[in-house]
Amino acid sequence: MTGTKPSPVTKWRKRRQRQGLVRVEIQVREEDASLVRHVATALLDPERERETRAILRESIATPRSAGLKALLASAPLEGIDLVRQRDFGRDAGP
Repeated sequence: MTGTKPSPVTKWRKRRQRQGLVRVEIQVREEDASLVRHVATALLDPERERETRAILRESIATPRSAGLKALLASAPLEGIDLVRQRDFGRDAGP
């Protein structure tokens, strides 16, 4: 059985994978392509990656939901009547 050598592309992809990089394909308008490339370049630059991530998260990313309990705790309850009248239902007579 003869072994085939992996292609240079396969080697390159495995090397990038070991570096923690993944390939992402997106479609954007032609006028935005350069901007997206600049953002990707800034995220890969060790000197700018932390600041770039922070800016993007702050301005673009949606905040994660803290859950129903946190949502209810942060809800303004002033002026809302939370007292319910007891309702025993209707009589189930003969």
